Amino acid sequence: MSSLVTKEAPDFTAQAVMGNNSIEELKLSDYRGKHVVLFFYPLDFTFVCPSEIIAFDKALGEFKKRNTEVIGISVDSQFTHFAWKNTEPKAGGIGQIKYPLVADLNKTISRDYGVLVDESVALRGLFLIDKEGIIRHSVINDLSLGRNVDEALRMVDALQFTEKHGEVCPANWHEGEKGMKPTADGVAEYLAKNA
Repeated sequence: MSSLVTKEAPDFTAQAVMGNNSIEELKLSDYRGKHVVLFFYPLDFTFVCPSEIIAFDKALGEFKKRNTEVIGISVDSQFTHFAWKNTEPKAGGIGQIKYPLVADLNKTISRDYGVLVDESVALRGLFLIDKEGIIRHSVINDLSLGRNVDEALRMVDALQFTEKHGEVCPANWHEGEKGMKPTADGVAEYLAKNA
């Protein structure tokens, strides 16, 4: 499997359950001009998945402040997504999350993003897509390992910082901290101050 980072995000058009519970066609390229956090999860009505989906929903306001859309995808149908959204969390559902869940029943999208495992379900892949539709960051976890939503936000901040300032973000960088000039002198200056 080769990395998609630096490449154009594979476009797709698929049925999705939107934040308002309508079932509509979603086309990824319609999101150009915004940053997108596109994440894959294995299956509806499972174990780790609801914790991630609800965590992304709780942080949705933070993503929106950053002009960033969140989109979830699994190999379930839009009807299964709808049923899961309309089941309370205490009964194994996810409740009324406010971002789209895309149906990938034929597994084409998961395959195109390199996250389909054993032609069965998607690994926990996350892709940060810039405003021009280029994948700038990705992380793929095994099925049992949940993601850190704060890290996804940090990566959005880092991408937007580099776009705005033309500087790079060193290890463990957080919003409000200084970046580095992408030169030998810039690295030396940063290391001298932070060694």
